[in-house]
Amino acid sequence: MRKSILFLLLLVPLMIEAQVLYQISGNGCRGKSYLLGTNALTDIRFLDTIPNLFKVYAQTDKVITEFAVEDYEAIAALRKAALLPDSVRLKNFYTEEEYRQIDEALLLTLGMGLEALGRMKPSHITELYRSELMKKWADYDENRSSQHFFEAVAQQQSKPIYGLDNLGETLYMLFDREPFDWQCKQLLNITEYPEREVKLEKQLSELYRMGRLLDMVYLLSGPDNLSTHSYSDYQVYAKRNKEWAKRLEPFLKEGKAFITLDAVYLAGDKGLISYLKSAGYKVKPVNKSLLIK
Repeated sequence: MRKSILFLLLLVPLMIEAQVLYQISGNGCRGKSYLLGTNALTDIRFLDTIPNLFKVYAQTDKVITEFAVEDYEAIAALRKAALLPDSVRLKNFYTEEEYRQIDEALLLTLGMGLEALGRMKPSHITELYRSELMKKWADYDENRSSQHFFEAVAQQQSKPIYGLDNLGETLYMLFDREPFDWQCKQLLNITEYPEREVKLEKQLSELYRMGRLLDMVYLLSGPDNLSTHSYSDYQVYAKRNKEWAKRLEPFLKEGKAFITLDAVYLAGDKGLISYLKSAGYKVKPVNKSLLIK
């Protein structure tokens, strides 16, 4: 009997910790809103295991996400921002051996080398390469990913979708948040050590499915992380989280918002949840026992 009680006592903290869906209320909000942490490598079938998820989504009237690109002008701006200036040549930033290594890795994984991709910024090439690595070695399927599921559903339902970043900020995050020379180093790094990227993303996905969002933050920002998703990236995320908490205010005051963001943004003392609590909101996990009215 004592062993059973001890087991239950040990299990309870794990159950409380395993959360990816949160309810936001208080601080003058006219209705409840909800915050869902997502993960790109996690299949949409995982969503069925999150208590009350579809029920709370049905009670919302708008979706808030990192950025919302809906028009052709924005897509054209994204494509243009991914390109290098005509005066810049990637070959000038590498030794012959480094350039050859990158070119061969890209050809092997993407089917295109630097002759075809060399006009793109290193940050964009890195993301293209990482995405293909995940498809080949981590079972990533963008059509089955849970990360943007509710954005797609909202589009089908004509439910409004709002981005927390504007187009300029989105372009910065995608292509220019790191200095150019650092982007070049990161491209070399990922082609030299692709296994680091796959290992990190698999670990993040595993922690996510267990609801261990704080451990995701520790893994990403810790000194043992040598992947291209580095501590400097986390610092950028942390700064943005603080601004996002302010930008969410009008949506939260109105209520009925469904916020869907990468889970790495949520936990920790510099996570979005912490900033929302500091602003006076009540943020609590949604579970099977939560009464939803």
